[in-house]
Amino acid sequence: MIATVQYNSRKLQIDLKKPIDLSIPLSASKTNVNAWYLEAPVIEPVKNGKAITSVKEGACINFNNIFFNPHAHGTHTECVGHITEEVHSVNQNLKQFFFLTEVITVAPERLNGDSVISKKQLQFAIGNKKREAIVIRTIPNTKEKLSMQYSNTNPTYLLEEAAIYLREKGVKHLLIDLPSVDKEKDECQLLAHNAFWNTKGQLRLDATITEFIFVPNTVDDGVYFLNLQIAPFENDATPSKPILYKIIE
Repeated sequence: MIATVQYNSRKLQIDLKKPIDLSIPLSASKTNVNAWYLEAPVIEPVKNGKAITSVKEGACINFNNIFFNPHAHGTHTECVGHITEEVHSVNQNLKQFFFLTEVITVAPERLNGDSVISKKQLQFAIGNKKREAIVIRTIPNTKEKLSMQYSNTNPTYLLEEAAIYLREKGVKHLLIDLPSVDKEKDECQLLAHNAFWNTKGQLRLDATITEFIFVPNTVDDGVYFLNLQIAPFENDATPSKPILYKIIE
């Protein structure tokens, strides 16, 4: 199904039959992607005394509790409430869900023993393009990202200068295939988060960061139409399902 979408002053044709799902599903497994020193998610039937609400156990329905952390256990979208004393809900602040998006691939640099993404790299990859959303795929890009246990591994992160560049370029929605845009252990400086959301100035309440995505190698760099789907949690972060659609020229 080919749909024509009026987006700002442009008419875009997108193929709705070929969605590209960037989310990592959540499962009750030790191989579920994980970070921030937490145990694996738990999905289990409700127990009422000896009764277990599982069809397998003789109940008429499956009725599960799910215990997880959106920041640690899979693809999630967060707002500035992640780092502010005042409560800000991503569900209240993200009110538009379709964006013109650029997918870029970056080979992180080495800096003082860390793996980082710099302003120069983003400038080279994005050029003079104007996009509301940027999807960053880091390389190497292997399927191990779907089950990686990131705690105490010091993963790749964005330099503060890179986050400032994205903010000043007008990028409102940053999506990345890492557990965080910041260094795992940085004494709570959170330089990239603070820079992107402009916490020293006018807060960017409608800007979001989506972490723990996975961009298949079959997806080429370039422009796409993004549907940023979120679960309606009144929280600083929520599980999300970013979907890309190819734009037909």
